Amino acid sequence: MIRNSVQMARSLGRISTGFMSIHPLPPKWAQHHHPVTCLPFNTSFTRTMVQALPWPFSSTPRDFSLPNSSWGSEMTRLYEHYNSQCEVETEGGEKQRGPWRRVPSYNRSLKYAKGGVYLSKIIQSKARLFTRNIRVPGAAFEYATFINKEEQKCVCVFQAGHLLEGPPGHVHGGAIATMIDAVTGTHATYLSGPVMTANLNINYRSPIPLGSTVLLESSLDKKEGRKTFISCKVTNTDGSKLHTEATGLFLSISVSHLLGV
Repeated sequence: MIRNSVQMARSLGRISTGFMSIHPLPPKWAQHHHPVTCLPFNTSFTRTMVQALPWPFSSTPRDFSLPNSSWGSEMTRLYEHYNSQCEVETEGGEKQRGPWRRVPSYNRSLKYAKGGVYLSKIIQSKARLFTRNIRVPGAAFEYATFINKEEQKCVCVFQAGHLLEGPPGHVHGGAIATMIDAVTGTHATYLSGPVMTANLNINYRSPIPLGSTVLLESSLDKKEGRKTFISCKVTNTDGSKLHTEATGLFLSISVSHLLGV
């Protein structure tokens, strides 16, 4: 029914070609999609559809990047370190925006859109972001991502849960690759708008123990037309041990093409 309604609205020209900008950055649409914008839910058609939905649902989605009881001391310490730099106090005692921004993380990218909390109940309602589909806190991916606009850098504090095991007692290489893709994709999106992962090259240097906290640091190498080149390294919390290093290539895309509108 929803699909037919959207197709009908499209044919009548009621869905605009503009997309609502998301502030701050959203996570990925899917495993290899990193759009900076979401569905065109600011149209009159969609507003009407949202208003018609039942109201028992919370209008505020849960932000999974906030601290919870499963976080260890290192995870909490690093989170507080970067979060404290998101807002700084001037000499006059006033608060102002700092060099870092925390990126909220929901269990669906859809929830970044206007009315997305309600629409997620009817559009593929069982779908969940891969890194946020485990309900037990601390069991899998616990992470918080921060962006620095001036330095064009991105950092992610990541605590690996017991469900991410590969080699006994250590994190699966695929889980590490997932986090690298998530962080570099978010960073590339911030720099270049909607992108897709074109290539990831990963070198594993040292295994990551389960339950430990590591830092993923992403930096811009260069931009060439539609191409954004990103480097990433995964280290222990004081930076003295390199666990993994990677490079990624991301291609700018049209969100309308991605969504078929």
